Amino acid sequence: MPQPFNERRIADLIAESVATKQQLATDHAADIRMCGEILATCAVSKHLIMFCGNGGSAADSQHLAAELVVRLRGGIERRAIAALALTVDSSILTAGGNDYGFDNVFKRQVEAFGGEGDVLVAITTSGTSRNVVLAVEEAKKCGVRTIGLLGGSGGVLKDMCDASVVVPSTVTARIQESHILIGHIWCEMIEEAVAPELF
Repeated sequence: MPQPFNERRIADLIAESVATKQQLATDHAADIRMCGEILATCAVSKHLIMFCGNGGSAADSQHLAAELVVRLRGGIERRAIAALALTVDSSILTAGGNDYGFDNVFKRQVEAFGGEGDVLVAITTSGTSRNVVLAVEEAKKCGVRTIGLLGGSGGVLKDMCDASVVVPSTVTARIQESHILIGHIWCEMIEEAVAPELF
């Protein structure tokens, strides 16, 4: 029987999250920087950043797209940055799922919106989500650069993507907590590249 959710158990979960992020900082800061620089270059050249993922990763996709299109930090008035979550249009998702199957709902959108100079951020805690894998394959055909925001072993996407960050955990919640942290770091890097005069 699991121990009750007392203060000690809550503290242990917080400590586990902190430990995951500390290992991320120690072992993967260079990966975060490399991916952030790819995204910043894309934004400076006014190309499109696309995000895709399922479930919590779908929520992260629209969260990060919103930070770029609107803004991340209050008081920083910079231009809007072209970003698109491929997870939010219910008509496209349901039509695509019905006509081409759920595996193809992101692939079809990458074909429609992606081009040379754009970047696709593929978010999946396992690195194996079939619809995300197919989106990355399509991106490569379209000349779109690919970044994996992954977890665990990194799955098949670790080697498929041009660059990636693999969160050092097998616990989905810890991976997702780290994903949004990494995403916010990338958004800061992008903002400062787009509007260096403001910083």
